[in-house]
Amino acid sequence: MPNSDPPDSFLPLKPNFLHILVTLAPGEQHGYALMQEVLERTGGKVRLWPASLYGTLRQLLEAGLIEEFVRRSTADDDPRRKYYRISSLGRKVLAAESARLRQLVKFLDRIQEV
Repeated sequence: MPNSDPPDSFLPLKPNFLHILVTLAPGEQHGYALMQEVLERTGGKVRLWPASLYGTLRQLLEAGLIEEFVRRSTADDDPRRKYYRISSLGRKVLAAESARLRQLVKFLDRIQEV
């Protein structure tokens, strides 16, 4: 059953949730690729260790923010590999979090001008 919670009810997103949703926004990925992309995008400042990555993926799946995606790109693709993609709800939540963060940055810019 799809999650009927409004996107704002997920805010603010936990950092691991945010990093995974941002990484999945352009397209599906498997777990190891998610870990590597987050590490690269953050200049090594955020490392999703396997235990925290797969626990977070489970939570995102249960919340309906991502979906498991069956994809085998080539015959030599490891059949144990699971792919994930952002769901429609996940995109709405990511957009809401993006708007929230933009407001926060605007506020920070205003108070630093004083």
